[in-house]
Amino acid sequence: MTSIHARRLPIHQGPAAWNKILPPQPAPVLATGTQKADFAVVGAGFAGLAAARRLTQLAPNARIVVLDAGRIGEAASGRNSGFMIDLPHELTSEDYVGAGDDRSIIALNRMAQSFAADAVEDYGIDQNFFERSGKVNGAASAAAEQHNESYAAHLRTLGENSTAMDAQQMAALTGSRHYVSGLYTPGTVMLQPAGFVRGMAKGLARAGVMIHENSAVTDMSQYGDSWTLTTAHAQVQAGKVVLSVNGHLESFGFEPQSLMQLFLFATMTPELTSDQLRVLGGECRWAITPSDPMGTTMRRLDTAQGGNRIVTRTCAVLRAGMKATQADIARASKVMQGKFNQRFPQLSGLKMEHTWAGHLCLSRNNVSVTRELERNLFSACVQNGLGTARGTLTGIAAAEMACGVASDISTHFSREARPKRLPPQPFQAWGGNAYLRWKENRARNE
Repeated sequence: MTSIHARRLPIHQGPAAWNKILPPQPAPVLATGTQKADFAVVGAGFAGLAAARRLTQLAPNARIVVLDAGRIGEAASGRNSGFMIDLPHELTSEDYVGAGDDRSIIALNRMAQSFAADAVEDYGIDQNFFERSGKVNGAASAAAEQHNESYAAHLRTLGENSTAMDAQQMAALTGSRHYVSGLYTPGTVMLQPAGFVRGMAKGLARAGVMIHENSAVTDMSQYGDSWTLTTAHAQVQAGKVVLSVNGHLESFGFEPQSLMQLFLFATMTPELTSDQLRVLGGECRWAITPSDPMGTTMRRLDTAQGGNRIVTRTCAVLRAGMKATQADIARASKVMQGKFNQRFPQLSGLKMEHTWAGHLCLSRNNVSVTRELERNLFSACVQNGLGTARGTLTGIAAAEMACGVASDISTHFSREARPKRLPPQPFQAWGGNAYLRWKENRARNE
């Protein structure tokens, strides 16, 4: 018999603002009593919901149970910036150009987008929550412009289109004169991430998948070929399990000393008044990633996505305990207020309504952990900061592995190496956070 105990459960700092600006959800359905299932999925973010959807396609008569520690859209899926990016986007590089097979990665990312688009159609998800609008890499310095030029040149070698934007075009788009130029790429899907995953969960429930929220799995035990999952009020017996908990894979005892537990931070304005919108100018929806990956992401949304608001996202910190501190939040909030004021002096001093931390998990060699961990226990974890696209892909792959089906997606992840070991603590935290702070300072205007 194999027994696994979760050493930690998710702890979130600040509200999941994308979820909070949407209408309230119905009361959660908790897991209770003893249940039996063919498949159990632990975690209801992008990976878990993608796994559940793929299971409905591969095993349409199977009983599928999804268990989440909190509410749909309250964890990482409601705490990101909502970019589902198709192009190479290596966060540890200078200009997003990675060292892998970029054509293969683009093809996989577009499979994730198509999979999500089909879900939008099948489940009737609001089209405002899934918009093929592209994004802009914003540049605020000569060095950033060079990053964009390098990235554009790399895209040309891949046969991918991009369009350079000058300062006037950037101002017309955003209402900000902070940017000296930009690089538009058309393939990114912009999500209202909490709205999208809530729509996914509703669609899966209508298709017969049992979705249990506020039902954290604390223990997993294997008897023969099946697993028993224990929550506070239930035991779920399942033939096969997909563990889609991203960095909390380590909490279940897998890949110790190999996963970097990273937090990024974001703020969101209150809904802007008509006077503020007039002063701001620009278009009603846009999305800016920084030319330097350690810079600041900005995004504007409109009424159909939860209100006329601006999101600012920057600052990063490693926390091995998987919990951001109040000091982390306070520092990031101050930095992000300064970033907002810098970009929008016409709205300078506008107090943010929401500030939050979002948990990411990275491996040193940029690989996920998508494989069979134990007999009939499969993982769809470690998204390397690209949870909307890579989470979707790892969920698909884990479901296919559980069903004994091979595709380009599952084959790709089955061939990935294991995560490389990290330096021991406390050296990992000291060195990692010092490096992040140096990179952040170097990209302070971006």
